[in-house]
Amino acid sequence: MKRLSANWITAALLGLGLLASVHAAETSGVKLEDTAQVAGKPLVLSGYGTRIKAVFKVYALGLYLSEKKTTTADVLAATGPKRFKLVLMRDLTSEEFGQALLTGINKNLDKEEKSKYVNQLVKLGDLFEEMTGGVKKGDVVTGDWIPGTGTVFQINGKQVGSALPDPTFYNAILRIWLGNNPADALLKPRLLGEKDKAPEQSL
Repeated sequence: MKRLSANWITAALLGLGLLASVHAAETSGVKLEDTAQVAGKPLVLSGYGTRIKAVFKVYALGLYLSEKKTTTADVLAATGPKRFKLVLMRDLTSEEFGQALLTGINKNLDKEEKSKYVNQLVKLGDLFEEMTGGVKKGDVVTGDWIPGTGTVFQINGKQVGSALPDPTFYNAILRIWLGNNPADALLKPRLLGEKDKAPEQSL
């Protein structure tokens, strides 16, 4: 009996959805799944890349939506559940991690928006204070928008804090990376799928 080739077996398993990890995206050695489930809805990896500060790789980041989007406006306008997933590539204290995200949000809000979101920002700050041990290399942080519930953060699959209900606040968080003043100018286009136009920064 003729042996089946490894390539044929792989193709068959992929067709059955049994080897989805073969198609996992990879950035700086970190693999990100092509799909995710949020609130029972399937999402696809719309864009991904690595956050680099100075010469340090801080985290890998993947953006999951119901379908791929290539502009900030389309991402923010997308309906249904959303997810961003960070895989830490270095240790950070809770203060370092929280301050980085809060600074990124504030840099992309105007005066009126800052006033509107003051309560949400306070609650987000309280959430980071719960991360008493900070985050470690390899930790996975997800931020999900769940319609009817709000923004939910998890670390390694465990929810941190309570849901933040304002539907527009989740977009304020996404603007950390996709706003007019993104945390990383090279990461933004990668999150929008422009990998050929914006090659990943190297050390």
